[in-house]
Amino acid sequence: MNPKWLEWAQKIQSLSQAGLAFSKNAYDLERYEELRSLSIEIMSEYTNVEKEKIKDLFTHEKGYQTPKADVRGAVFEDNKILLVKEKINNKWSLPGGFCDVGLSPAENVIKEIKEESGYEVTYKKLLALLDYHKHPHPPQPFHYYKIFIQCDIIGGNPVSGLETSDVGFFEENHLPELSQGRNTESQIRLLFEFLRNPEKETVCD
Repeated sequence: MNPKWLEWAQKIQSLSQAGLAFSKNAYDLERYEELRSLSIEIMSEYTNVEKEKIKDLFTHEKGYQTPKADVRGAVFEDNKILLVKEKINNKWSLPGGFCDVGLSPAENVIKEIKEESGYEVTYKKLLALLDYHKHPHPPQPFHYYKIFIQCDIIGGNPVSGLETSDVGFFEENHLPELSQGRNTESQIRLLFEFLRNPEKETVCD
């Protein structure tokens, strides 16, 4: 799904970061810095984001680069799915976010659902492990894996959090405007397939 320029820029960034992490030769380090500058220039040219902002993002990354893990909770009630409204863009998403170090994916999603929606949940099933690149998300500088985990409500009440302004349940055919960087309509429809067919096998790109 990603445009070729984004794939090239991400690959160049990944190679430059690995080289800067492991190379000891001063000349090689200079070349890897040039490669990182090239990836920044490509990103800036096609996204209209300032070079300094992209550089700041990339230079905070250290060591061998790997995909980042983003976990999202699928919580159903009365044939509807739980969504939260993001303050950053006033669009809706499944509760979740980047996985924190020291917590498992299940522990992360339980924490995120509580913080963003007010509901206390328990883990039920891993529904899907998807590659950001293979779905119609907007371009991003890094490579992400999206982890979708089904959870059941065991307590709590709907309460928005620091990053969310509203909480609600929505029918499959009446979804609000979605935050496409976090989840797409096709992904949410995939999750509803598990509601209709609990025996459906986990999906992995």
